Parts: sequence; C-alpha cells; structure tokens
Amino acid sequence: MKIYDGGKILLGLIVFVGLAAFPFLYNAGKAAAKPDPKTDTPVIQEMAEKKCVEPKEFMRAGHMQMLNNWRDSVVRDGMRVYVSNTGSRHDMSLQNTCMNCHSNKKKFCDECHNYMAVKPYCWDCHIAPKEKES
Repeated sequence: MKIYDGGKILLGLIVFVGLAAFPFLYNAGKAAAKPDPKTDTPVIQEMAEKKCVEPKEFMRAGHMQMLNNWRDSVVRDGMRVYVSNTGSRHDMSLQNTCMNCHSNKKKFCDECHNYMAVKPYCWDCHIAPKEKES
C-alpha cells in the first residue's frame, strides 16, 4: 500500500496536534491564586466564639450537600431546625442563617465558586443579598 500525499497528511497532523495542545501550553504554569474567603464581617467580628454550624473542614467540603439537604428538609418535610454534630440548633435558612454571618457574598462565596468554576443555583430561587459594608 502506497501513501500518496504523505507530507500533507503529516503536516495536517502536526497542525492538528499543535492546535489541540495550544490551550494547555498557553496556560502552563499560570494557576489561579488560591482563594482566601473573607470571614471578617461585622457579625462574625462581634461573636465571642467564632463557630459555624459545623466545623470549617466539613463546611468547605460539604456545604453544598448540606444546603441541598436543608432545602429538602424545609420544602418537602417542613422541618426548619438543624441540629449540628455538637448539638447546637440552627434555623435551616440560607439567607437568615448562613448569609447573616457571611454577608460578604463577593468575598466569601463568589471567590471560591469562581476559583472552582462552579455556578451554584442558590440565587435562582433566593434573592442575592445586598452586600453589607465591613
């Protein structure tokens, strides 16, 4: 079997591989800065003991699952009180519980969500909070 126009085929493959690899090569070594969510809101500053509904490690990894569970409990089951692992009780409310302390949505929520390239659908139903000055 004889390959005709082998040079053109080889050139086409080189161009294809170059175009396919360009985004990776262009962004090599340009990692985005790690987010540093700001928790210095007025409400948090006034707290004697700065504790969230669950420990920081749990909230970083599982807050979206927890919020989904809260939504299901409130909307489907009518349960409105969350009991944490430490036994403390909290209203299951994104706006009145979470956003009460974390009122700086741009510096707290959006910074991490943009870094991770996720678009949570919280604000499809909830009204986005007005930023409180710290």
